[in-house]
Amino acid sequence: MATDSVALTQPDRPERRRSETPRVNSPARPILEGVGLDAPFFQDKNRAFWFLQGFGWSGYFILRSLSGFANSMGAMWLVHTALLTATGYSLTLLMGALFRRLIKMRVIWTAVLSLIAVVLASTIFSVIETWSYATFLKPDSRPMGFEYLGAILLNFSLLAAWTALYYGINYYILLEEQIHQRERLESQASSAQLAMLRYQLNPHFLFNTLNSISTLVLLKQTERANAMLARLSSFLRYTLANESTAKVTLAQEVETLKLYLEIEKMRFEDRLRPHFKIESETIGARLPSLLLQPLIENAIKYAVTPSEVGADIWLTARREAQSVRIEVADNGNGEGADLAATPSTGVGLANIRERLAQAYGNSHAFTTRKNEHGGFSVVVEIPYESGDKD
Repeated sequence: MATDSVALTQPDRPERRRSETPRVNSPARPILEGVGLDAPFFQDKNRAFWFLQGFGWSGYFILRSLSGFANSMGAMWLVHTALLTATGYSLTLLMGALFRRLIKMRVIWTAVLSLIAVVLASTIFSVIETWSYATFLKPDSRPMGFEYLGAILLNFSLLAAWTALYYGINYYILLEEQIHQRERLESQASSAQLAMLRYQLNPHFLFNTLNSISTLVLLKQTERANAMLARLSSFLRYTLANESTAKVTLAQEVETLKLYLEIEKMRFEDRLRPHFKIESETIGARLPSLLLQPLIENAIKYAVTPSEVGADIWLTARREAQSVRIEVADNGNGEGADLAATPSTGVGLANIRERLAQAYGNSHAFTTRKNEHGGFSVVVEIPYESGDKD
């Protein structure tokens, strides 16, 4: 096979999966792991709730104690404050258990019932606070009736703030979960679309190859038929080893193309003259697997097949800033300008355009032109992604 390619071999090295995140060896890691803070804070909602609950009411106790000492309330203020802290802690635990059920209801019912719960809890909190104040700080006072609601405004504000924080955090977590779920669904849909486009190629290619093998068998050219079958087996084994949605290096893609061209050389012999001009900077660039095979196949169909003398096919790749420019060109009669998805199989340039759109969005370019050889060229420009990239 005629080639102008550079050496495409790369040293074997274990490749890190994209989903893996490198661990940072920090001196604080054992401490963080010990208290469960080495993971995203809200990843464990139960842990986050108890942490915030303990931290918040501890802060309430400390700040209210300092306020009492600043106003010379005496040592019994600590007892009073401790009782209020325990009361608030317990009431909010009961409110949290109720809110876990209310949050699943319609918004109007969640709001109304939550407000009622806050009012009731504030009333209880105010009664206990008034009783505690009269018992531990002013033993001679005897509150009566509505006097027990003297602290309800402050307690309502405190518990309303706790409620708002509770719902805010939980709605934030629900929103994050929905966003992640949508991203997973979009990723799965995109992967399914890429897989469908990729799997369209194999039946199309198999049809042509098996048809050629059948012709060789009818002509009783068994050695050539066996050789083509062996090369077909190697090609399929090589291509099926890769996941349908995976990206491979340009070096791997070129090796796959060489296997494919060895099969086609059995059909066209010297009429098919492939050339590879791959810059060394691009051999590690990643691209969707079997992206270029349909372009080579179309060049064979429109440039090599119609001509008695065959045609040359060039595959060139070069680095341009942060992109890789790949061109498949031939010196046929230029009929490739009319290429499109074939009616019988639905593959061709339309398939390549769709796969590029799925893989890169708007960060790619796909153009066709009549080249300086008088033939047809397809130019693909994709972002440079190193094969060594995690």
